[in-house]
Amino acid sequence: MSPSYIDTYYRRTLASADGYPLAEGQIKAEICIVGGGLAGLTAAFELVRAGRSVVLLEAERVAWGASGRNGGFVSAGYATSLSAIERQAGRQQAEELYRLTLEGVGIVRRNIESLGIADAAPSPGIMRVVRYDGGAALQKERDAQEKRFGRNLRYLGREETRGLLRSPKYHAALADDDAFHFHPLNYARGLAREIVRLGGAIHEGSPVLSCELEGSVKRLRTAQATIEAEQVLFTTGGYTDGLFAPLKRAFLPIATYVLLTEAAPELIREAIRTSAGVGDDRRAGDYYRLVEGGSRILWGGRITTRTTEPHNVAALLRREMVTTYPQLSELKVELAWSGLMSYARHLMPQIGQYRPGVWYCTAFGGHGMNTTAVGGTVIAEAIRGASDRFKLFAPFGLAWNGGPFGTAAVQLTYWRYQAADFLRERRQ
Repeated sequence: MSPSYIDTYYRRTLASADGYPLAEGQIKAEICIVGGGLAGLTAAFELVRAGRSVVLLEAERVAWGASGRNGGFVSAGYATSLSAIERQAGRQQAEELYRLTLEGVGIVRRNIESLGIADAAPSPGIMRVVRYDGGAALQKERDAQEKRFGRNLRYLGREETRGLLRSPKYHAALADDDAFHFHPLNYARGLAREIVRLGGAIHEGSPVLSCELEGSVKRLRTAQATIEAEQVLFTTGGYTDGLFAPLKRAFLPIATYVLLTEAAPELIREAIRTSAGVGDDRRAGDYYRLVEGGSRILWGGRITTRTTEPHNVAALLRREMVTTYPQLSELKVELAWSGLMSYARHLMPQIGQYRPGVWYCTAFGGHGMNTTAVGGTVIAEAIRGASDRFKLFAPFGLAWNGGPFGTAAVQLTYWRYQAADFLRERRQ
């Protein structure tokens, strides 16, 4: 029997609870994908749709990790800034990379529509708000995005922003009506259903224990199966173990936290008067959206390098919510959870070929709903020889994560950003 999902809003609102069998016996396929998150599922879907033989191995359940327990925001961009990408890759390549993220939003939307994944429940609009008086900078960004990428972002001044988000913390916003938020776990499971319908194989509860990757035929072993494939793609994330050491050394597992409030539509309406998703401008800021027709808030935020869940997750997040919206001081938390994302030191996805027949597609922490779609798509194109767009990510390879020193550096950097954000707000 497949393992269970942890208790989240998404598990409680699953459209179906169907599972996939353990891997057993001798299995042969053209491509073996290790990891059943959205990157692996997208790659598998694109490959089986092209007529390739695919087997996907997942240690737990489809989208059991970050892919199925996140905020559900689908919008353009990466976890790092466009200017940082330009410094590493140059202006032209940075623009090509950024356009891929616009494509990623379209891929997710198109899959929902063409595959009839109605239970993904997409809802239009995402607002990025600033917690300082930065309206001029937002307008400049809006103009630059329109000129360079043809995006149609709307600037909202203080009065209009606070009319929708009744918080003294917010000063201005950019609204992206082409972005959306959705139910990522139902979406992932919709992709899985289509993969199997098209002839692909998915095996849950089947962690890979060892692999032989040197020869023309790659061999992977689970507790009850041996898989032989011509190509192997690793798409694991924050829960990666030491199976494929180059990946384990190349990114850090970072925890993020989410809560779900009780149902209180009238009280919530006093604070939040938009169905758009909302995220603020801080390095690890708050992100939240209304669910169940506006009767509850799904609120996420904070990051930490600790991989165990703190006992006070709900209290930490609730404090952020109530300091943002004092009128929600009586609103109770019904559920809270955490999850591990994978981050590279350069904050970009790691997508490439390690050696002939061995591929990787990972490190989507912080902006994964569109970039996993991009990563899975370009790697599938590369495996079937349709394009070499994956090479756009070459400047952002499997850089060493720094080990325990890297973990400490990430946590110290986050605390430094927190302190800077606090001081900036105090100066308002």
